[in-house]
Amino acid sequence: MKIGVDYYPEQWDRDLWIKDADLMKKTGVRLVRMAEFAWCRLEPREGEFDFSWLDEAVRMFADRSIGVVLCTPTSCPPLWFYEKYPDAVMTERDGQRTRTGIRGHRCINHPAVRRCCRRIIEEMAAHYAGNPAVAAWQIDNELEAYFCFCDHCAERFRNWVKSRYGTLEAVNRAYGNVVWSGEYSSWEQVRLPYGHYPSAWLNPAFMLDHSRFASDSVIDFVRWQADIIRDRCPGIPVTTNVWFSEHMPDLYREFEGLDFISYDNYPSAHPAEDEAGFSHAFQLDMMRGVKRRSFWVMEQLSGGLGCWAPMGRMPEPGLIRGYALQAFAHGADTVLHFRWRTANIGAEMHWHGLLDHSNVPGRRFYEFADLCETAEALGEARETFVRAEAAVLLSFDNEYAFKIQPQTEGYSYLEQPRKLHRALTGLGMNVDVISSGEDLSGYRIVCAPEMYIADNKAAKRLHSFAREGGTVILTVRSGVKDIHNNAVMAPLPTVYRDMVGAYVSEYDPIGRDTVGVRFADGTLFSAGQWCDILETEGAETLAVYDGEYFRGRAAVIRSRYGKGTVYYIGTVGEQALYDRVVSEAVKGAGAACIPGIPSSVEVTIRSGNGKKFYFVFNLSSRETACRITGRQVSLAPYEMKILKVVEKEEAAVRPNI
Repeated sequence: MKIGVDYYPEQWDRDLWIKDADLMKKTGVRLVRMAEFAWCRLEPREGEFDFSWLDEAVRMFADRSIGVVLCTPTSCPPLWFYEKYPDAVMTERDGQRTRTGIRGHRCINHPAVRRCCRRIIEEMAAHYAGNPAVAAWQIDNELEAYFCFCDHCAERFRNWVKSRYGTLEAVNRAYGNVVWSGEYSSWEQVRLPYGHYPSAWLNPAFMLDHSRFASDSVIDFVRWQADIIRDRCPGIPVTTNVWFSEHMPDLYREFEGLDFISYDNYPSAHPAEDEAGFSHAFQLDMMRGVKRRSFWVMEQLSGGLGCWAPMGRMPEPGLIRGYALQAFAHGADTVLHFRWRTANIGAEMHWHGLLDHSNVPGRRFYEFADLCETAEALGEARETFVRAEAAVLLSFDNEYAFKIQPQTEGYSYLEQPRKLHRALTGLGMNVDVISSGEDLSGYRIVCAPEMYIADNKAAKRLHSFAREGGTVILTVRSGVKDIHNNAVMAPLPTVYRDMVGAYVSEYDPIGRDTVGVRFADGTLFSAGQWCDILETEGAETLAVYDGEYFRGRAAVIRSRYGKGTVYYIGTVGEQALYDRVVSEAVKGAGAACIPGIPSSVEVTIRSGNGKKFYFVFNLSSRETACRITGRQVSLAPYEMKILKVVEKEEAAVRPNI
């Protein structure tokens, strides 16, 4: 397990570099990431390169056995670039160009951007080819699925549509352009969605393709950079760093051609009690699920945040260490903290690093130093893996489609995947968060929430999985749209009706209103946002609505399908409702779990070579205790404990679940 930091030598005087490098070595830092925003220093004038300062920094860290992650600086072209190519900045929906002054405002499809990016990447990669200090390359920084409305993007989108459909007749048919007299009669009429209209006012099929195009543009930009790096600097792994942005590209496709995924991890520095158990476990399991193997954290919480919003709380004692170990628990093998030093210049000077403006090591720094020692001691766990019997499916088409046409006030696509994930992890289960297009073999339980866009291939995989004995949990808003984002003309949940054993006779988008959902034993839960009123066709009713005009009608059902079992949750419930359904599903599937874990405790398991490591994390401000593999584990507030168990020993004490 490796611990590193993000470092910006170009922002500090050289006399500080050596002091920092010495302290890093003493503390146990193994990696530094550099240069993602340093284009103006690497190419101060067009075609004139200066790597001398970066050479000095790389050599300084290499002399101390600290590896280097080098970044392509393409997120922030220098001002000379915009002076020479003023139309290379992104264009807003109203046709106005984005003003320079912040980062990431170049159009990644602009020819001048591609030309100048290629030059700096080629020069940089060739310069550091064969340098043993370079551990990895990071492409750009936190790339989003940008919506740029410049002429280059318009032409590129037009060609994207032409390549996808071939003829105008096919486009008109797929988009349903006959509505509002919107049929294309020439390719020049295929334009971007200009103007500040709400997305829901525009053609949903067209808007979904525009979101797909934005994602594909970023994916192309990443693969293009990776090819350049590998050509000039072969043999070094290549990645890019991502976060949960407003407009995410399809991460499952973005990383197909990269060596590993990197994530920027900023969980709550001061978690509220009702957030306990959520933490960022869902995001971490998704990062592991993207390639179904280990990942890196390229930026990890180090202090209070402050730049895009006023300053936030400092991390509670224990969270610097705990959150990094949580990332290791969920499959990371490398964690770099952002940042080594809190900046004293620029907009991010209140985004706190490990060393504050005082330049005096404090509580957070010493906790980080303790983390470095722990990570070194966890070398044995590096050969272990996170093995999951349960999976949660995600689809970026669904994410885009829900944003285009909001279902009800407050409805969020990611809410139900998170709740199902939390219900599973609350039973001490490892969970993979994977693409809806992935193979499902090896799992016992697959949660498929809101399969809104009815992808026939994904539907067939779920049918096959259930027929062969798997347990599937489907939810409200499944089978609603076809692949073009047009409504399917059949009773919901359309392609899943046979396996669900019921259909939706009526639905009510109740939004902020609430309704009760009562199980047969009398247990009552609260639900809202959406209510499917279900008519069963062989399914067993587990819970009914307890209110509104549909009181007594089925809300949660279960059916047998082939050798397997299918659950359908017809509303958006409170967390406890998902806990109830998932608990029954896990028991019925015979999946291994750890009963009785407090709601504030997260247990994650890494196993391999006859050993298991239980990472037990208290996400509460209160002391708590739980029983793991026959041992009583006491946890201080926000404490993480790691239990090593030999699997033969565990078999002797494992309870009958």
